[in-house]
Amino acid sequence: MGGLSVADWAMLAGVLLGAGVVSGLLAGLFGVGGGAVMVPVLYQLFGVIGVPDALKMQLAVGTSLAVIIPTSIRSFSAHRRRGAVDEALLKAWAIPVIAGVLLGSWLASFAPPAVFKGVFVLVAWATAIKLGFGKASWKLADDVPGEPWRSVIGVVTGLLSALMGIGGGSIVNLVLSFCNRPILQSVATASGVGVLISIPGAIGFMAAGWSKMGELPPLSIGFVSLIGAALIMPTAMTIAPLGAKLAHRLPKRVLEIAFAAFLALMGLRFVISLIA
Repeated sequence: MGGLSVADWAMLAGVLLGAGVVSGLLAGLFGVGGGAVMVPVLYQLFGVIGVPDALKMQLAVGTSLAVIIPTSIRSFSAHRRRGAVDEALLKAWAIPVIAGVLLGSWLASFAPPAVFKGVFVLVAWATAIKLGFGKASWKLADDVPGEPWRSVIGVVTGLLSALMGIGGGSIVNLVLSFCNRPILQSVATASGVGVLISIPGAIGFMAAGWSKMGELPPLSIGFVSLIGAALIMPTAMTIAPLGAKLAHRLPKRVLEIAFAAFLALMGLRFVISLIA
């Protein structure tokens, strides 16, 4: 992992700090933990410092989940103070979401990188299409279904989020929009799901990568880079409340279009890496 000059490390640190600013803004603005930004950035940076191709996607995902912990907590707190979170739904999803995250963490110990990239593209583009081109008639139900489907949705949300390295914001937004929930409530509730996903997810990825420690960068615990997390966290935490404040001021359609465009671009990045 050596071979980089002081200038190279300074540049990488600057990029990570910048990623923290963007991910924090997105955490508050869209109810996501910023993982959709961090995973592509970390994936590229880990390649630069020599992380093996077979491991850099898992390391990017695990590190992203670790960073999402504080940003999700701050974003959730900001939205909760404004009364926008559906706390009853959040409580109902708690156990199913965590179960899905633990399943995803277990898969991370042996699944190839293409699985993580494929899931990222599938969820990102499905969400972008719904938000960018969807109509009011595009709904599956008038509200979130009851049990057992509510728990099934929670498990799938946790599983896919763990494999993508996100806080579940894009998935929860997709589900709730299909269930006739307003975008602002979807964003706020998604921030709470991010807390449920990020903590067990980071711990699970640490355990999943424990046997690969000799192939990972210094100061990594399993599939979590402490250096990457330490550089992104401070700026992300500082900016997250600003994003939440902005979300409550923007028109609904502006919020939807911005989120759709962002997800489409991030999905395209991984499509290119899959076919290159």
